[in-house]
Amino acid sequence: MSENYRGAAIGRTGQGDYGHGLHLGMAAADSVEVVAVADPDEAGRAKAAAAVGAGRTYEKYEEMLAYEDLDLVTVGPRWVDCHEDMVLACIEAGCHVYCEKPMAPSLVVGDRMVLAAEKAGVKLAVAHQAVYLPQVRHVKGMIDNGEIGELQAVFVRGKQDSRGGGEDMIVLGTHLFNLMRFFAGEVSWMSGQVTVNGKEIGASDVREGREPIGLIAGDRIDSFFFFENGVRGFFETKVFPEGGGKPYGMELVGDRGRIALRGGGVSEAHLYPDAVWDPARSWRALRLEPIPLGDGNRRAVLDLLDSAEKGHEPASSGRDALKALEMILGVYESQITGARVPIPMANREHPLRQLVS
Repeated sequence: MSENYRGAAIGRTGQGDYGHGLHLGMAAADSVEVVAVADPDEAGRAKAAAAVGAGRTYEKYEEMLAYEDLDLVTVGPRWVDCHEDMVLACIEAGCHVYCEKPMAPSLVVGDRMVLAAEKAGVKLAVAHQAVYLPQVRHVKGMIDNGEIGELQAVFVRGKQDSRGGGEDMIVLGTHLFNLMRFFAGEVSWMSGQVTVNGKEIGASDVREGREPIGLIAGDRIDSFFFFENGVRGFFETKVFPEGGGKPYGMELVGDRGRIALRGGGVSEAHLYPDAVWDPARSWRALRLEPIPLGDGNRRAVLDLLDSAEKGHEPASSGRDALKALEMILGVYESQITGARVPIPMANREHPLRQLVS
């Protein structure tokens, strides 16, 4: 960084807390001094302030934004019900924002956040940490360099634990959909099926998740994505309590080989040097230095500030997060309409809300 920055953290203890440590990543960035923390819970804000070395705390984030001279704010709560108000307040104060995922409960809300940032000339990034990690970028380089030939398809599976289905798709699938676009580009159209106990969903199957993350439905989801460059994408998740978590990851299939990635932070990667199964060949582990997913927050903050200095978009921008959310909500739109869904989606409201209205 060419200069030092003043940062602050917004959290909400007991109601989404500080998410997956976005404020800690900011504190770990050498060019950022974390000067304040806002949290309505007194004990929670004291704990967070001690963790990041902040000298001042506020009960209300509005007061913090009014009194502090800030360059960067992390919006940490996991719950999406507060993201729009918090992000828009930060933007109005002229701050760059690093926001927890999922970014928004609907596309119309996400649209407002993205457009506000663009209009104000500030940068908005969302915590899809994987795209910042060197092991993921190494795999992207392998694909771009043709080491598995021309990319043909991406097969993706959610964590498929007790949250399998709709909750898995929004909580963890948002990382995977963002990665799909990172490797394969823009989606042209998509389709999907959402079921509960083997039957297609109805209004009675729509519910909130275990935390306020927007409306969800289904204990099994199967979806298909056609990318503008001809790559095909497949995503599936189902409730599978025994052994849940093991399928989490993706397989990138080229016409001369394939790469399998495991874990949200790509803790494992293997290469198979052929397009089809050959009994004489076997998978080979890629020698990658696995950087922890949590360090993605530090890297994301540095990238966000670099984007502010140089005018490029963050590696996981608000618009990228909006497109990942569009892939998620497009599955419901396809299920409800029984048709392919062109991307970008014309319907910016949450499809499940319309199903129950």
